[in-house]
Parts: sequence; structure tokens; C-alpha cells
Amino acid sequence: MQTKMLGTASSEAEREIEAVLRSVQPWNGRALRYAPVPGGISNSNWRVWLDSESTSYFVKVPGRGTEQFIDRKVAFAASKQAETIGIGPRLYDFAAELGVEINDFVEGRTTCSNRDFFDAPLRASIIAAYRALHASPLLPLTKTIFNLIDEHVEQVREVGGKLPADFARLHGEYTRARAALEASGLDIVACFNDPMPGNFLRDEAGTVLLIDYEYASNNDRCYDLGALSGEMFFTRQMEEEMVESYFGSVCEANMARVIVHKALADLKWATWSMLQNEISTLDFDYFKYGAWKFMRARSVIDSPEWNVLLRSV
Repeated sequence: MQTKMLGTASSEAEREIEAVLRSVQPWNGRALRYAPVPGGISNSNWRVWLDSESTSYFVKVPGRGTEQFIDRKVAFAASKQAETIGIGPRLYDFAAELGVEINDFVEGRTTCSNRDFFDAPLRASIIAAYRALHASPLLPLTKTIFNLIDEHVEQVREVGGKLPADFARLHGEYTRARAALEASGLDIVACFNDPMPGNFLRDEAGTVLLIDYEYASNNDRCYDLGALSGEMFFTRQMEEEMVESYFGSVCEANMARVIVHKALADLKWATWSMLQNEISTLDFDYFKYGAWKFMRARSVIDSPEWNVLLRSV
């Protein structure tokens, strides 16, 4: 990781982070070093060191256009709530007016990979963290999966983004799923909403911290479980173990709600990707990612059990 001193920027991204660092009043007059942190697909992320301090900070600079789908005030509230209940790192409001999030850089933990989630004790730790978040106070914003999908579809159409040839059919199945879930009643809690593997930090003892709360909102609790299952390629047995760990038992309705939300999560991230494909300046193949997410959604929607799932929620 190549570090640079404040004042030596040579790229647009480095000039942007230096402008942010100069705006942080508690750091004025300090000798600052910074380096990029890879992995983000919405923002630019940096590690920052002060003088000769042994600790460092994680600084997240909002990506272009992300204000269309991220409410930074809600993200700060969710991150602070996670810190308070012990599942997230310390948050600083040094540059909150810029929408820039600053946390302690977490030492002694590693980011998870998809492979890590096949470890049953780790999954149990994550479910415990989810239960803690879901039991915490509601956040300032309610955005269910339905709100999220509707928002992204409208945004993609506004910018002339690409949607698959069968999108009308997929959207029709989304409408059926929404009707079924709303008829059964939504169970709204504070939700994480963004289970990318890198958003989970594990230590040698198997404990987990959740980072990156910018997509957090009040949502149905089964969305968090379904999105986690889809993102980590859980088998049906692993899904049943997750449901039992979370709810205390496995029942047909909860299993159906989790699996339906898994498909809806893929539709959400697919349409999000097609928006990002038009507006983001980050070096990431959003079109390919979105096409893959549409395929994942079809794998559930086109399965023989789809109609049974909708009747069972």
C-alpha cells in the first residue's frame, strides 16, 4: 500500500481526499499520510494516519451520483447506532457536513470472503449481530425493498439505462411478490441491507463487526436474511440453519419470506447496477454485475417453487 503525504496529490481522487483532510478541523496542523483502501463499489475509501500515532482512520468519500440513493444523514445515524450497540466501529463527525464518514480503522480483524460464510460459527456470529441491530431503535428512514426497487427502476429509466429484454416479466413477478408480502404484513426493523462480504470484519475468536451502513434503513427483517443468503450462496440447508438460528425454529412461512426476499434483493442490486453503469466514475463493470444479479433473480423466480413460495409467505 503506497502512502502519500498531505500536499503531494497527483490524481483527481488524491486531490479530492486532500481537500477533505484539510477541512477536518481537529486535524489542522497535523502531519497526515493517506493511502487508498480497495474494495468499495460506491465510494472512494482511504486510510489516514496522523503524525506518529499508532492508530489510523478510515475515511469514506461519497462517489459521484450516490446522493440519488444514499441518505448520508441516515447512514451516519445507522453507523452511530451500530457503534452504540457494539456491532460497528467508532464513528467521528469531523466531516459530516460533506457527507464524509470517518471511523477508526479496525485493527486485528480481516474482511470476510464468501468462503468464510460456510463456517457455521461465523454465520452464528453474524446472525447474532443482525438480531442486535434488528432489536435496536428504528432508524430515521423507512425504505423497504419495494421502495428501493421502485426508486432504482425509475432512476434507470430517467438516465436511459439498460434493462434486460424480459424486464417487464420480471417486474410483473416482483409485483406479485410485493402483493403477497404486503398482504401478509411487513415486519419492519432497523436493517443493514448491504451484506457484501467485505462489510463483515472477523477476528481470530470468531466475533464480527459490521461496517458500511450507508444503505441501512427500516425494512422487513427477512430482507436482511434473504440478501445475506443470496450474496453468500447459501445452500438450502444453510438457509434453514440461518432461519432456525434467527427465529428459534424453522417454519414454512419464514423460509418462504427469506427466499422471496433473496430474489427481490437480486432485483434491487441488478437495477442499482444499471444505474451505476450510467453515472459512476469508479473502475467497476456494473453492467456485468447487474446482468449476473438479474440471472440470480431468475434462478428463484423461474423455479418450480416460486408460486408455492408466494402462497406461503
